Amino acid sequence: MELRQLEYFVAVAEECHFTRAAKRLQVAQSGLSASIRSLERELGAALFLRSTRSVELTAAGQALLVEARRALSATDAAKDAVAAVQGLLRGSLSIGSLQCLHVVHLPAVLARFAAAYPGLEIRLCQGGSNELTEQVRTGRLDLAFVSRPARSTEALLVETLADEPLVLACGPGHPFAARAQVDPAELRAERFVDFQPDWGTRDLADRVLADAGVDRRVALEVTDVHSLLDLVTFGLGVALVPQSFAAKTDRAHFVPLAGVLPCWETVTVTGDPVNPAAAALLREVHRARSGAGSGHSPVVAAVG
Repeated sequence: MELRQLEYFVAVAEECHFTRAAKRLQVAQSGLSASIRSLERELGAALFLRSTRSVELTAAGQALLVEARRALSATDAAKDAVAAVQGLLRGSLSIGSLQCLHVVHLPAVLARFAAAYPGLEIRLCQGGSNELTEQVRTGRLDLAFVSRPARSTEALLVETLADEPLVLACGPGHPFAARAQVDPAELRAERFVDFQPDWGTRDLADRVLADAGVDRRVALEVTDVHSLLDLVTFGLGVALVPQSFAAKTDRAHFVPLAGVLPCWETVTVTGDPVNPAAAALLREVHRARSGAGSGHSPVVAAVG
């Protein structure tokens, strides 16, 4: 089994089409098809269900895809390790991030990092915590800034950047707005605004309220901080949010929650071992966190 075969296989799996995969890789389609057939013969299993219009993975193909991505990621990491020793970091670094990070000003950090390593291609995508963590696990991302994963982190390295309590966000006219604190059990009759299921903030709020015996009703689901706070401000629902959301608006009210409750944690997730480019970016993040960084004041928590 050759790495080139795995690269061809992953391209076909992601494009669901041999012609598009060949174009993406800038190779002849006949050569790509022959390489896939050779791989299937070697493995003794069909990897794709082929039709005249598209292809899709078989069960064997789905199993191979995870390991193929890991193998290619490990190969890239090995190449980058040699380049790092020579002081010539190159290749690519794929980063995932929640919508907003209060713990570090990521654009400023990435700007300095890109200037320090001009030969490195940096890719960035945003998403929910569980989605991004899974992409690190499968090798599609090298590093992700997320909330602490609720699922297994086997084969991953997770490091806490910051933690903070959840608070109740409500409109200025809400009965709880003038309270010194609110017990989560008091929220049984409330209508909630929250992020989509499987986002870290939603997972934590669900856990806190379930522990308090609250079977809550999420009537309004959003994908960004501004929409959530606007809906809360206009009295359309309440929300449990990280405390740092209070710096984002002066129109909503933010009330502490009573009791000893789990904190919202912002973490970094990498593969194990960490590839050199991701390790170098993490060093830059820690320098920024220690006060030698961007000069930008954080204004909102990580969301997702």
